[in-house]
Amino acid sequence: MSVLVGLIVMLGMFVVVPIGLGLIDGPRPRALGPLRRLWPLFALPGAVALWLPRSPTAAALAAVYALATVALALCAPARLAARAGRPPGEETPVHPLAPSEIAVLTALVTPSVAGLALVAERAGHELLGFDLGILALTVPHFHFAGFAAALVAGLVCRTSDTPATRFAALSVPLGTLLVLAGYFVDDWAELAGAVVLTAGMWAVALPTWRDLRPGGPDRVTRALLAVSAVVLVATMLLALSWALGEATGLPHPSLTWMAATHGLGNAVGFALCSLLALRRLRATAPTKETAPWPA
Repeated sequence: MSVLVGLIVMLGMFVVVPIGLGLIDGPRPRALGPLRRLWPLFALPGAVALWLPRSPTAAALAAVYALATVALALCAPARLAARAGRPPGEETPVHPLAPSEIAVLTALVTPSVAGLALVAERAGHELLGFDLGILALTVPHFHFAGFAAALVAGLVCRTSDTPATRFAALSVPLGTLLVLAGYFVDDWAELAGAVVLTAGMWAVALPTWRDLRPGGPDRVTRALLAVSAVVLVATMLLALSWALGEATGLPHPSLTWMAATHGLGNAVGFALCSLLALRRLRATAPTKETAPWPA
């Protein structure tokens, strides 16, 4: 695993996932609180595994982190059941299959894909026939295009419920799923997933720039929201160009170049800036469940 990819993965493990878990609103499964508090302890052996040679030891350390991601994924059905079990007429109810809720549930599940890919890659095992390079890139992809993108799409939809944000909250999870399915089918299927995911991400960028940014309480928050929206447009253009090139044979960026541009931009410019901005907005959000962050 390259140094840059390892650093991006560590950002996801230690910063993006814990901040994101703190912004999840609504019914919280009992395990979610302890998982969030203990997440750095699970991430530490996973991070150590990134820098070791592929070996059973590295795989065992990665498995500790993978177990945490699987536990997080199990919070999704518990949350869905809690939503479905709420009494009729409860104040500001959210349907268990509302677009924003589907996005949040996707965010809870997708790190487990990254965790399992990490174990296989560190063990030197070509899981399901995927080469080790693809597995290595799957790890950051499902921390950022999976967890962070789905969560931000859900939170933006919750705070600005419009047809565009509902489209984003549905198409980001769908695009992520289609990209994953494309791994098993062919490059054209992966291109279709990239198109859907890009459309969803741009549908996140627009209300971030148009609606959230002007209402930011201070210059720093507005700047973080502006950066996240602008970077998202550029990085997803790169993703489209790469997927199109893979499917058609046209010239396109290499995976190394994509990691240094698309990967780093999405990790820092979009995911980190978005989540930091949402956390800064937390103090000014209404203290009710329709707000995109808990009081």
